[in-house]
This record gives sequence, structure tokens and C-alpha cells, in this order.
Amino acid sequence: MNKSYCFLPVSLLSLLVVFPVVAADNEDKNVVNSNIPNLSEIELPATNARLLTQQPAANEVKPEPRLELDLTPTNDADISIETIGEKDVLPESTPTYVIEKEEIQKQGATSVADILKRMPGFAINDVGHGADIHTGTYYRGASINQSVFLINGRPINSNISTYHGGTDLNSIPIEAIERVELYSGTAASLYGSSAFGGVVNIITKEGYGKPKLNASAEFGSLNLNNQQVTYGGATNKVKYNFSFERFFVDNRYRVPVGAANRDSQGYLSNADTATSTYFGSVGIDLDPKNSVNLDVTALSSRRGLIYFGFPLQKDRLDHDGLNIGLSWKTRLGKGENSNLTTTLGYNRDYFSTYGPTGATFYRTGVLDTQQFKARIDHEWKITPNNQLRWGLDLKNTDLMGDVLSTNPALIPKNEKEDRSVFNTALFAVNTWKISDALQADLGVRQNFDSQFGSYFNPSVGLRYAVNPAVAFRGSWAGAQRNPGLDQLYVFDTVHNWNPNPDLKPETGSTWTAGIDVRLSENLLGQFTYFGNSLDNRLGIINGKWENIGLVDTNGLEAALQFKIAREWSTFLNYTYTDAQIKTGTEKGLQLGLIPYSLLQTGIGYQKHGWQANLYATYNSGSRRSVFSRNIPGERSTDFAPSFFNLDFSGRIPVNKNLGLTFYLENILGEQYERVNRIYSPGFTFRIGLTSSL
Repeated sequence: MNKSYCFLPVSLLSLLVVFPVVAADNEDKNVVNSNIPNLSEIELPATNARLLTQQPAANEVKPEPRLELDLTPTNDADISIETIGEKDVLPESTPTYVIEKEEIQKQGATSVADILKRMPGFAINDVGHGADIHTGTYYRGASINQSVFLINGRPINSNISTYHGGTDLNSIPIEAIERVELYSGTAASLYGSSAFGGVVNIITKEGYGKPKLNASAEFGSLNLNNQQVTYGGATNKVKYNFSFERFFVDNRYRVPVGAANRDSQGYLSNADTATSTYFGSVGIDLDPKNSVNLDVTALSSRRGLIYFGFPLQKDRLDHDGLNIGLSWKTRLGKGENSNLTTTLGYNRDYFSTYGPTGATFYRTGVLDTQQFKARIDHEWKITPNNQLRWGLDLKNTDLMGDVLSTNPALIPKNEKEDRSVFNTALFAVNTWKISDALQADLGVRQNFDSQFGSYFNPSVGLRYAVNPAVAFRGSWAGAQRNPGLDQLYVFDTVHNWNPNPDLKPETGSTWTAGIDVRLSENLLGQFTYFGNSLDNRLGIINGKWENIGLVDTNGLEAALQFKIAREWSTFLNYTYTDAQIKTGTEKGLQLGLIPYSLLQTGIGYQKHGWQANLYATYNSGSRRSVFSRNIPGERSTDFAPSFFNLDFSGRIPVNKNLGLTFYLENILGEQYERVNRIYSPGFTFRIGLTSSL
């Protein structure tokens, strides 16, 4: 839908006048372990529980917490949570799930996908032993390219959609991550109209206090080895943090007959993964009102690919990535009344896939993407009851595609493409505190795209606190995701998929309705109904990218957090997702690779450096998106069997600065089918040492 460019400033200014926003300053709060978070704080959900959280060392100096907006009734303001670094100022009409660095360490996460898999709403198949990049990451039924992924508020998605160009969740060293935040609802207005599946913001560590060196080394089953080193600290007005991580696993284990990429000896073949990731950040406080920060992440990844439906696929995937961000934060008003953040970013992803086709031919495909980004983000407390957050996004994406095949039938498809797209967006989110109990959020995002013209995406949210223990909330947001430049112009030489320059954007909306409730002094719960309707969904028909039709998704999330005692805590997350195809040849079927039911729960104990943590996962099984015609009776409607999995992790203190860690994964030893005839190896283990100097 094309609109006149001159309409935008008038419409946005009108919006800001009519819908002011809310804000009120929180006082700094000190936390004790027995405290329970306020239900209306943005960190309420179960994933932010104290489960497995390591206590800071006695000589560790924490940074001062940032003053945050308090949108809660005043009679419930005596309950506090700990804040680390700066947290995003977001509306409360939808939940914000947070996992802090301590919980990440206890889970033994080796990638961002490892972290996200324990968050409500996520079904992640491309994580763990034998996982393949084809098998997908989904949030509330939306694929990874229908979500927005950020690092320190900057997008890292390149909107490259084919199998070897998707967002790589190995691109940031785990040791460099401070926390991971998950947003939805009106947050989509702030970060992108394509956020059908929400927004994931990865916040990296900043140095503080005395310079400190942390290191770990880990070894385990299937020749796994993982080394991490971090050095960070602060001197005067300068903060710095540097991290390195190296990871390798060969993933060679026995798999049953019919499994993907099963070689003649009965082993999974071509599933090895090796990555090296680097991170560095430097922050300088120029004066009491101005600070600058530079952060750089780099990735080198080499792996084999497996894909059910191909005879022993031998393709390799090389991925080299670079992400650079420079931000300038300025306090314009007194206190936290007016803050301006200006960000410049550069992102490059180089994907190269290559391999033999049979015994005679060879193929290669390269997708080289570069993005330049700029963002101005202003948080403005207009009155004690009104808060405005608004700004400007600029992004230029350039894709160079190079495909080559020696197969005579495909030689006419050999090509080089160089395509660019420029996107500008103005955004605003207003929050109005109507009363102590009721607040309303209204967001707008006006996009101008050089490929698909201008389009407008609104959002709205409400939250009503019935009393200090119960609050109702709801949200609605319009969304549009444009086809990737590869889908439009670049031939996929591995799958022989043809591009389609006539593709239409995926359009639709998302909504939530939920309740936050304190069931008892130590038990918190969040219950959310979610849904989305996505038209013109992109897919493959007869070997070509097409708009295949309408998909409606409805589901339920439940997140519970229970503090049993000072040393004990537990959580439970359950997600039901019904993602039904409404048109086309697969009408009435569940989207492939998305389970109907996914349950995750855990219980943890910690005291004096000792830790023990038990995690359980139930997966109801997902529909196979690819099936083998070589297996009698197998159909496209078949589901992989359900499975139940237990993981156990722990830490044994050797001395004040040294600990022994261990992770026992799939301790029941069941070799379950993850998706598409890709199987887990059964029981595996990891053991390592962590040190802090």
C-alpha cells in the first residue's frame, strides 16, 4: 500500500499530541534472595527465576542499577528485583521474559539457541547434538525469519531466507552475554514490522570494577571440546570486556535405519560443527550526561549439513560474520526524564555452501550480505503520567549471490546477483497511565521500503491491575515481512529452488491476552493466550518460491515460578501451539516442525558454591515437513513420536576461584527423533573447569 511521504510527519505528530505516555521514576532497590518480583515488573516470568543463580563473589562490584519506569500501583511498590546494567524501557501490556547470565551458565548453554529453548513459546530443533540448520527455530508458530533478533538493540537479521542464510544463533560467544530478553506485542513497533514472532534482544556484558579474568574448559561425548575466556573491568571512566569462545563436536554416533544422513556403517555422517567467536566492547563516560560504547562480534563457523530426503548429503556450510555497533547516549533532561540514544551499525554475513551431487557433479552457492544501520531513539517523560518513546530507523541491505553447478542441466541457472534494498522507518510508542491500576500503550511504525513502497503498522496494548496480586493485559499488533532478496532473485543450487521476483510480502497481525497473578507469597504465574494470522505466507511450490496462502496460529503459554526455600527454586513453562494451514494443498494440517505441546520444568539447589539442577522437557512431536518416499507407509501428515528428556547439571567448588562443572544430558538414554528423521545420540556428558582471577 503506497502512501505519500509527506503524510508521515503530520500523522506521527498528531499521534504524539493525542496519545501521551506514562512514566514514573522507580527508586533504587536492593534485592535479597527471598524477595519475589513485583508482578507488573517487566522481569516477572518464570525464566527470570532465581533458579540456579550463582551468588556474586565477595569482592565483585556491581554497577549501580538504572532508574526504571514504575507502572505499578503504589500499594504494591515494596517488592523489588535486582537489575544488572541497563534494561529496555518497554510497555507492560505483554510479558517480557528475561534469562540472566547466571542462569545461562547453570544451563550449560553453548549457543543462543540453547538459551532460548527454555523460554516459553520457543520450539527449537536446530540445537544440540546432530541438529541441522534446516530444522528450524520457531516462536509461537513463527519462523526465525519472522522474528527480530537484536544485539544491544541492533538488528542482526539480514532477512536472508534460504537454508544457508538464516540467522545463525551461534554468532555471539555465550561468555559475552549478560542476559537475553524476549518481547512481543507493542515492542514490535519499536524494532520492526516483521516481528510476527516477537523480538529477541541479546545484551552483552560491560566491564565494571577491578579487572577480572574468567576462563573455562570443557570436554565431553562425541569429541566435544569448548574453551571460553573473558577479560573485563573498568578504570576511571572507561569500561571494557573481551571474550573468546571455541567449540567443536563431531556428532558421529549410531542412528537407526531410516535416519537422515545414515552412512553405510550406521553412523550419522557429515554433522560436525566447529565455531570460533570473538567479542569486544569499550564504553567511555564522557561526562555526567554523555557516554559512548563500541562493541564488535565476529564469527567463524564450519559445519556439515544433513537433510532428510537427500541420499547422504555431503554439503558443507562456511559462515563468517562481523557485527559492529557504536552508540552515543545523551541525557537531555534532569534525571531520567529525557534520554537520547544514537546508534550506528554494520553487519556482514558471508555464507558459502558447497558439495558434490552424486559422483560426477559439483555445486556451490554464496550469499554475501552487508547491512548499514542507523537509529535514533528518544525516551521522553512528558508528564508524571505520560511517557513517549519515538525515533527513526535507517537500514541499507546489499546482497551478492553467486551460484555455480557443473551439472549440465543446471548450468543455465549459474549466475551472479548484486541487489540492494533501503528501508526507513519512523516509530513511536506512547504509554498513558490512566489511573494507578490502568495503563494503555499505543504504537505506530511507518515504513518506507525501496522494494515494496510504504506501509503502516500500528499496535495497541492495555494492562489493568485488579489488585496487588492480579493484573490483566492484552495487545494487538499489525505486521509485514517482506521477501528476502535471495527469495526474489537468487537460484538455490542445492535444492534447485527458483527465485520469484513477483513475491508479495507476508502480512497479518498478532495478538495476546493474559493474566499475571501471585498465587501465593512464593508462587508467581503468567498465563498468556496468543495468536497470529499470516497471509501470503512464503513457501515452495513445484520448485519455486511462491505465496502459498494463509496460516492461523493460536496457543497458550503458562509460566510458573516457585521459590521453595532460600536455597531451592523451581520453574515450569508450558506452551500449546496450533499453527494451522488454511489454504493450499496442505489445508488443515499443522505447520511442519512445530509441536502442539512443549513443557519444560526445572528444580535447582545452590549453597556455598555447590549447585545441582535438574531439567525436564516433554515434546509432543512435530509433523515431518519432509518425508521419504523410500519408507513404506510414510506420509506428509505423519508426526515424529513424542519424547521426554531429563538433563542434570552441577557445580562442585574446588576453592574460592575454581569450580568443577558437569552436565549429564538425556540421562534416560532415549534416542528420540528430534524432527525429520534426525535423531538424538542418547545419553551424553560434559565435564569442565571454571576459574575466576
